[in-house]
Amino acid sequence: MEFGNQKSPFNKEQLMPQEETLEIYASKNNFIVGILKETDLNEKRTPLSPFGVELLIEQGFTVLFEQGAGQGANFSDLQYSELGAQIIENKADIFKADILLKISSYTNQEIDLLRKNQLIFSTLNINYLNKEYIQKLIEKKVTAISYELIRDNSGCFPIVKAMSEIAGSASILIAAEILSTNNGGKGEMLGGVVGVKPTEVLVIGAGTAGEYAARTAIGLGASVKIFDSSVSRLRRIQSNLGQKVYTTIIKEKLLANITINSDVVICAFRNKIKNNFILSEDVVKKMKPNSVIIEIGIDNGGVFETSKLTTHQKPTFVKHNVVHYCVPNIPSKVARTATYSISNILAQLVAEFAETANIDSVIKNNQGVRNGVYIFKGILTNEIIGNNLNLPSKNIELLMAAF
Repeated sequence: MEFGNQKSPFNKEQLMPQEETLEIYASKNNFIVGILKETDLNEKRTPLSPFGVELLIEQGFTVLFEQGAGQGANFSDLQYSELGAQIIENKADIFKADILLKISSYTNQEIDLLRKNQLIFSTLNINYLNKEYIQKLIEKKVTAISYELIRDNSGCFPIVKAMSEIAGSASILIAAEILSTNNGGKGEMLGGVVGVKPTEVLVIGAGTAGEYAARTAIGLGASVKIFDSSVSRLRRIQSNLGQKVYTTIIKEKLLANITINSDVVICAFRNKIKNNFILSEDVVKKMKPNSVIIEIGIDNGGVFETSKLTTHQKPTFVKHNVVHYCVPNIPSKVARTATYSISNILAQLVAEFAETANIDSVIKNNQGVRNGVYIFKGILTNEIIGNNLNLPSKNIELLMAAF
């Protein structure tokens, strides 16, 4: 076809009306995510609920799910497979994934299966880390992210906050169980009814766990007193609770007197000095018979001199006729709720990796995720861990600047 003396660059078919076509964008990276079954008997949670897995699959991920990994939280393999996960029997096959998700720390056998440049998520209890564990991860040249260190856009630690909310609320429900006659308690209903003196609940610590413990106790009708070392935290909890409650700064004699007269003591106070208690054994001796102590933060150092670590299999012990509950992982007692809570945060976070050319880009561009990194490609980036274990570390911001 010609236009004047010029020949058209198009043929007749090209000039005919065409069906509208949509622009095709480059497909997202098909990262493989592996979810490992927990081996710790005290850990019943799993990182992603079935709906969290569904979200990742919709984003283009392939999800490998170890057989039985959701059992502790009462999720069946069928629930995951129906939403697109591949159920894997052989644990070693999960380690083909680009991103590995687990709740508890990786075992030595699992670390041996890790591959170079994998991204791994897990909890990381700095107080119980040993040098050999970190060195093994460094040797594998992986990038490791701790749930406890991840921040959100507001600067908060979303997974820590979510688990603290659960631990605080659950601690009151646990205390109610222990107080019941069937569990060998004094036979009191936590809270109160008309004409009966309400249960005296003391909450030590005005952080998130303390707030949710107080909120739950108040909701049940208990009389609540709150102690903390910070006036600002006490003001905040008073405001958040939306009603007047007894609050005061921690003073040794006053705290001891209130403890002696309490039916339930919830310890939600982060004891920064390891092996340094706030309340002595003499105070426990003077407490009401069959009263209850619950140490939410026992893994960070107990509040009571008499406290010691317990497990979900044997959660309590009695000392001086006072019941002590000192399980370090209370959210695992309500594993299904805790899994949903973690999954709501983690699925959205992992989904970000689908939008980038590589995993490192998310770490570089997301300050909150970067805050959770303690090993980057085999380089220790957490100064606290380095100082505690006498290992060299590098600032991740400097590493990112060179990336």
